[in-house]
Amino acid sequence: MRATSLHTYPVKGCHRIDHDRAAVQPWGLVGDRRWIMVDEEGRMLTQREDPRLTQIYPSIVDGSLVLRSAGRPDLTVTPGDRDAELAEVSVWRTPVPLRPAGEDADAWLSATLDRKVRLYHLDDPTRRAVEPEYSRPDDRVSLADGYPLLVANAASLAALNDWLAEESPQEWPLPMTRFRPNVVVSGAQPWDEDGWVGRRLRIGDVVFRAPKPCDRCVVTTTDQETGVRGREPLRTLARHRNMGQKLLFGLNLIPDGTGEISVGDEVEIVD
Repeated sequence: MRATSLHTYPVKGCHRIDHDRAAVQPWGLVGDRRWIMVDEEGRMLTQREDPRLTQIYPSIVDGSLVLRSAGRPDLTVTPGDRDAELAEVSVWRTPVPLRPAGEDADAWLSATLDRKVRLYHLDDPTRRAVEPEYSRPDDRVSLADGYPLLVANAASLAALNDWLAEESPQEWPLPMTRFRPNVVVSGAQPWDEDGWVGRRLRIGDVVFRAPKPCDRCVVTTTDQETGVRGREPLRTLARHRNMGQKLLFGLNLIPDGTGEISVGDEVEIVD
């Protein structure tokens, strides 16, 4: 098996960055989901509520966040003043102290989305623990939904698209971008990842634990290039991948070390 693509999502819910190589930290790939928007009521904002986040393209340039969107001037956001007061933002009902990005970022994003939002930065990624049921006490995660990384199997997507071709051809085929993985693996059989749960994987020189499969939400029905929302793949996953009332695609990972991974790295099951 090989890693065939790597991706990060600097601002939670916004467009991805594709990489040839990426550094692995205890809480995920460097730069992944370190920024988050909240709405006027102070609730975190994701594609679940607003698929227009797909149209915001972040990048990291010289350590600063650069935001781009069609018809808008680019905005460079430097990490917040370390002396600025922290604010507690609820991330899946867990309060996380975050650093405000500043008025310029808030104004740019509010104008882009035509709604009042604020941007925050996770300047200290050790603040948020992984779900205790599936982790060790010192495991940490950035602002990802629950786990530091998500790996997806290209053969499983091909199998899903075979089902879609027969059962929902109007939305066939779906690209892997719908599932917003960090690592895509090729060379496995469809749904081999079901057998990786509870085991460890090595990607390049970095070892990861695989605590649980990933259950999917409405974000997967959103075209990541246009923001248009459909019904798939959830409808087809509900018929074929419904396990315990959870629609499964992909596998959550927790790093057991640090290092760098690259496209083309060998992927193997360690134990």
